[in-house]
Formats: sequence, structure tokens, C-alpha cells
Amino acid sequence: MSACVPTRAADPTRPAQLHQPHSPPPTPPRRFRVAGADLSASIAVFLIALPLSLGIALATGAPLQAGLVAAAAGGLVAGRLGGSPLQVSGPAAGLTLVTAELIQHYGWRATCAITVMAGITQLGLGCLRVARTALAVSPAIVHGMLAGIGVTIAVAQLHIVLGGIPQSSVLDNLVGLPDQVARMHSAAVSMSVLTLVLLFAWPRLPGRTGRALRKVPAALIAVAGATLTASAAGLTLPRVELPSWSSHALAGLPEGPVLGIVAAILTVTLVCSVQSLLGAVAVDKLVSGRPELQGRVGRSRLDRELLGQGAANVVSGALGGLPVAGVAVRSSANVHAGAVSRNSTILHGVFVVIAALLMVPILELIPLASLAALVMAVGIQMVSLHHIRTVTRHREVLVYAVTTLGVVFLGVLEGVALGVSVAVGVALHRLGRTRITHEEKEGVHHVHVRGQLTFLAVPRLSRTLHLVPRGADVVVRLDGSFMDHAAYESLQDWQSTHTAQGGTVDLGGRTGTRIAEPADSGHCRCRPWTPWRNHQCDAAAEPGPPPSESLPDGQEDEMDEARPSGHQLARGISAFQRNTAPLVRDELARLAREGQRPSQLFLTCADSRLVTSMITSSGPGDLFVVRNVGNLVPPPGKESGDDSVAAAIEYAVDVLKVRSITVCGHSGCGAMQALLASEPGGALTPLKRWLRHGRPSLDRMAGAGPSARIAGRAPADTVEQLCLTNVVQQLEHLRAHESVARALREGVLELQGMYFHVGEAQAYLLAGAEGAELFDHVGAFDRAGAAEELRHPA
Repeated sequence: MSACVPTRAADPTRPAQLHQPHSPPPTPPRRFRVAGADLSASIAVFLIALPLSLGIALATGAPLQAGLVAAAAGGLVAGRLGGSPLQVSGPAAGLTLVTAELIQHYGWRATCAITVMAGITQLGLGCLRVARTALAVSPAIVHGMLAGIGVTIAVAQLHIVLGGIPQSSVLDNLVGLPDQVARMHSAAVSMSVLTLVLLFAWPRLPGRTGRALRKVPAALIAVAGATLTASAAGLTLPRVELPSWSSHALAGLPEGPVLGIVAAILTVTLVCSVQSLLGAVAVDKLVSGRPELQGRVGRSRLDRELLGQGAANVVSGALGGLPVAGVAVRSSANVHAGAVSRNSTILHGVFVVIAALLMVPILELIPLASLAALVMAVGIQMVSLHHIRTVTRHREVLVYAVTTLGVVFLGVLEGVALGVSVAVGVALHRLGRTRITHEEKEGVHHVHVRGQLTFLAVPRLSRTLHLVPRGADVVVRLDGSFMDHAAYESLQDWQSTHTAQGGTVDLGGRTGTRIAEPADSGHCRCRPWTPWRNHQCDAAAEPGPPPSESLPDGQEDEMDEARPSGHQLARGISAFQRNTAPLVRDELARLAREGQRPSQLFLTCADSRLVTSMITSSGPGDLFVVRNVGNLVPPPGKESGDDSVAAAIEYAVDVLKVRSITVCGHSGCGAMQALLASEPGGALTPLKRWLRHGRPSLDRMAGAGPSARIAGRAPADTVEQLCLTNVVQQLEHLRAHESVARALREGVLELQGMYFHVGEAQAYLLAGAEGAELFDHVGAFDRAGAAEELRHPA
């Protein structure tokens, strides 16, 4: 949860500033309003959630009302407190197997208490800000876990589809399936088949009429069709039974071994948290595909989402509901239905409460076989062919298969533990499997390293390199993508020794490109990937006193400053030609032929400490960079004859077709300090005329609205507060440019704010947060394959 940051106090010695035309108007008091898009989206989500919640409760063996309680808690509590505005929470199919096992071992009331304690654990993890740690779980393990749960659900619900009762384990259900087929109930089977036909045929209705009808959720049509048919035909078969709310069971203290209860709490916490956090990341990807939401819906705040899920589980468990997690199908439906805020999620919870209180007679007409068929289809769809192809392509099918089988035959926690163990073993095997060969061709010795070069391979590498005779010509080729420090030092030491003995070494990567040069004791040991530090090597190479005669403090800095800058520049260029040019020559030649095609416009300050290529890990052709004093973006028509920034923006958007624009501020900005120290009146120097474009940032910071801030801490001082506010304000100026506004409307451009703390070497990205502006740490915001989680109707 973000902390409040005080705004800059008004200076009583400074004259009050009048409202400038270019500053934002005062924000009127906010009143609760529900957009029409949120209302329609909430109805669509409610119609999907109602039958699924009942079906999941049926599959777990819990009271059917528990599904409605969980859906209401997920909508009202997680929807209001969570960090992903458009994610919908409720009872999820991914929790079915876990909950069913808990009910069998501890009973329903104890399961509710375990849900409460799991929610408290989630609250603790959210306060510790460890939400992103859950994203470190391999996607193969997550997909395998969901597939195993899906298989278990499908096999169990098949018995209800056939008119029987499922057993407690997958093996028992498989063994008893032939006997169940022989004794199948024709009415239950017919309603199950009708449900499945409607479920899969409804989304494929052709024509304009079909397009209109498809707006009604298929799950609702399938269950409603089976219910109406069974009632009209007078079929005798088990139906939904909702007991009176006065007899609804609430949470009770669990009884049993402490270790078993702790393991149950951790299992519920793990499954709920991982599913919810991955779902939040996937929702972000869906939101990014809707241009009209840019600037209105911020990225998910995962720690806050974990807090919201924990609170929802505490409420759901205390009121006798199922465990709560982010649900993929409802979240996807919410986004595609046009929701624009968290109000749609909250309203869907309100509708669930109304249905649970007023629609009991209608709900009790639903055949249990129809709900079982619906949940069985959900379970089958959790085994995704797309995910199987993905893990096969990444050579992780073993992890996927072991996790799936472990979940099916042992349980969720045991299956995930097996998957993690296999994943670690596969990673160590890949790191340790290195082939090193040596052969001689026409007097040249070739050493070929295939695989990752780690400390595990150093002994074999050393033995192979010492087979090369003194003074020989050697070609070393490295085909791996990783080399650790131990292997690097071993290779460099051998290279130095071999060249000192009169030999030559050509050291390169898989394409034959040279990656290092022979180094001796008298040569600068700068590495090619750190040429920006060459001035330190230059200082070491200059004649000076021996180490025992160290200069007094501060005198070395004076000598460095006294050295001619032209000499330093020449040495830097020489180091580039020697070390870096061979690495980038081919790429620069390609760019020279094809022209520049940058994907981003990066607008930042002219401060010499801000090295854009270093902090963005970019190279030639990646960024179109515009730098000026204070990273300012003058509003259209305000540059007074200097259109350089506007021209660069127009060229980048209309000619280069960049896909994103980033405005990057930084700590200790001299322009912001000058802006704070400026006084009205006096001569208008060029610097003062330029800094007037930063006055709206100063006004914004002094206003009564929410302040820009960094997640987890308050700004260090007024200068940092202005630096943060300036990034937000310049993004507003950027949106006023015609080319940018047009590209935003067309959905081909996105804007980003960034703040770089120079002293901490820490970057922060801007994300909206409840009307304020929050800068959060740059981390693994996107996870490969996370969007595919929404393919699971879980």
C-alpha cells in the first residue's frame, strides 16, 4: 500500500502565484459515479460467475451457497482493495482439488478456518512486498499444476454427468468409471449432453443475428437451456439445493496435526497467490490492447493485489465461503465487455448478493448434471494444447509432465514440489552439460566450447587449453550464451600466459566475432562492454608515483581535472576503435544500409550522468533520443521560435513510427533546482526563457491534488518531489501535440514516465494509482506466456 507524501509547503516569503492558463484547472470534488460501460460489463461477468460459482462448489463437495459467498467476497472485497482494477476474483477451478481434499480431511467448517488463515498469510506476504517473487515460478510448473487440476476435475465430474457420485481420488474414479457407465442415468446424461452442446455451439452462431446472440454468455445459456428443458419435460434428477441462510455453516477451528494444518494453509496460500498474480499480469496485457484505457487504468500493483486477495479470503472464509483467487474467464470477459474501472468488479459482487438472497427458487431448478457438465468442460480446457506446445518448444515438457502427474496422483502441493525439484535439476543439468573439444587443422589449434561455461566446466576447460603447445596459434569458439566469473578469469589468465609466450589467440562467439583481445600487464584492462569507464584506465596508465607514494586526498581528482579533455576524448575514441568497433561493425553496417527504425522516442535531460544506452540496455538503432535541460516538452505553440523538441516529436511519431515515448527525469536535476530558486522579474536569460516550460510542474506540485511519489518511500527533498512531478506534467504536455494525440487515438502509441535515481542506480516507471501518480521499481512487469493464463476458463 502506498504511503501518503506531503505536498510542498507554501513559502510565505514568496508572492502567491496566479492560476496560469497552461496549468491544470482545479479538480472538483469526486463523486461516486458508475460508467455505463462498467454497468454492462458487470452484468456480463455476473451472468458468467453465477453458474460457475455453483458448479465449482458442487465439484468441491462444499455447500452450494459457499460458491456464492466466495463470488460476492471476491467482487466486493478484492474488487475494492485489490491492485488489479479489472481482474475479477471468486471461486476458481484451480482451487477445486485443494478445497475438496481439505473438506475430506478436516470437514467444511475447518476448511473455512483454513481459508481465513491463508488470507491472513497473504496479508502478511503483501505487507512484506514479496508479490513479484511468486512470478519466479516456472510457467511450466504453473501450467502443469492447472492441467493436473483440470484432469482431476474432469474425471470426478464425469461421474455426476453420468448420474453417479464421484470418489475421493482420481484412481478410484478411473477404476469405477466402467461400472458407472453401465449404470448411467439417462436423464442426467441427456441434460449434460444438452449443456455441452449449447456451451460449445453458442459462441459459433453464424451471421448478424448470431453476433448479437453471442453477447449473452455461453455458460448462462447452457445451464438455462438445460434447466428449462428438464423442467418442461418433468425429468426426475438431482437439482441444486440451497439451504436456508439461517443454517449456513460458518468457520470453526480445525482439529488435527499442526503440521498438516500448516501445510494446508500454505497450499491454499500458494495456489491462490500464484493464480491471482499471474492473472493480474495477464490482465495488464489485455488492457494494453485497449487504447481507450491508456492513462485511465494503471498497471497492476501486485503487492496491493495480494493484500486484496488476502482480505477477500479472510471475509469469504469467515462467512462460510470457498477460497478466493483471480479468475481468468471472468477477468477476460470483464476486459472484453468494455469495463473501464474497478466499479464493474464491485457491481458484479453486488449482483451476486442480490441473486443469493432473491433468486433461490430459480437457482434450485438447475440440474446438478448440468453444473457438472459445465465444470467438466472447464477442467478439460485447463489442459491447454497451446501451453503444451510452448513448454515443448522451450524444452520443459518434462517439468510440465511431472507436475501434472504429481498433482493428479499425489496432490497439488506434492505435485508442485516435484515440479520445482525437476525444474531445478533440469537447470543444473543445462548449466553443467558443456562439451569442450580440441583439434588441430593446418597448424592452427581449434578449441570449441558448446554449452554454458560455468565453474563446473573450468577443470575440463583448463585441461583442454593446456594441451595447446607453447607459441601456437589458437582459435577459441564459445557457443554458449552464458559464462560465469570463474570461467572468464580462467580463460583470461590462460590467454595472457599464452600470448606472453609468443602464441596468438582468436577468441570469439558462435558467429566468429572477436569478443576480447589479448591483454598483458602493461596494457589497459578495460572490458569491451564498459568503454565508458576508460577514463579510469587512462588514469592508471598515466605515469605517476608508485603505490607506496600515494597522493594526498583530493589531489588525484585535481590531477584528473587538470588533464586536457581532448586527450581523454582521444583515448576514448582509440579504445572504441580497438575494443568496441569490431563488435558493432556488422550491426552498424546493416543499419547504414537499412536506415534507422527505432521503436521508442526517449526524451530525457541533458545531464552528463544520465547514460541512456546504459540504463535501458539499448544499442545502435534502438532509441531515438532527445535531450534538453530539464527533460521539458513545451506545449504546442509555446516554444517561441525554437521548435526543436516539437519537430523531433513529430518526426519520431509520423516518420519513424515509434511505438512508445518515454519522458525520463532523474535525481539531483540542476534544471529543477534552478526552477525552484528562480524569482519573478530580472533579466530573461536563455536559460530562464527555456525553464518557463517547467513552471506548470511547479504549479502542479504546489496544488492541492495528489502528489507524484515513489512506491515505498517519500521523496528525499523538494527537488526530488519536483523531478517526479515534472515527469507527470511533461507527459500532459506531450499529449497536447497533434501527432501524439492522433497516434494515441489510433492505438499505435503509448506514453511512459520514468525516473532514474543516479546515486542508487535505480529506475522507476510511472503507474497510475487511485488518482495519484506512483513511480514503482522497474522489475519483471511482463512474464512470458502470462497472457495465455486467461485462456483458462478457471
